[in-house]
Amino acid sequence: MIRYLIDENVYPVYQIQLLRQEPSLIVLAVGDEGVPPKGTLDPEILIWCEEHGFILVTNNRTSMPPHLTEHITQNRHVPGIFILNPNMSIGETIEELILIAGTSDDNEYQDTIRYLPIT
Repeated sequence: MIRYLIDENVYPVYQIQLLRQEPSLIVLAVGDEGVPPKGTLDPEILIWCEEHGFILVTNNRTSMPPHLTEHITQNRHVPGIFILNPNMSIGETIEELILIAGTSDDNEYQDTIRYLPIT
C-alpha cells in the first residue's frame, strides 16, 4: 500500500484533505509524531522515507533531485518522490494522489522523482 509523507513546506490542507477524502490512506507530515521533526534536512528525510516505506510529497523542485542522486549513489533507495505542480489546484492534486495510491504497485516509483500529474 502506498503511504505518503508530506514535506513541511507543503500546505497542511493536503494531508487533511487526503485523509478526509480517503480515510484508509496513510498520510503523515513532517513534524507529526513519529516522523522527522520540522527543520530536518532533506537527506535525512529521504533516509526516513526509505526506512519506513513512504513516498515523499514535496514542492522542492530545486534541491530534491540532487539529494535523490546522492542518496542512490550511497546504494540507498527511496519509495519515490512526487513533486507538486503549481498549476494544479489543491483538489486536482488530492484526486491525483488518491488515484495513484489506488492504482499503483508498492515499488512502482522506487528511486524516481515524478512531477504531478502522472496519470
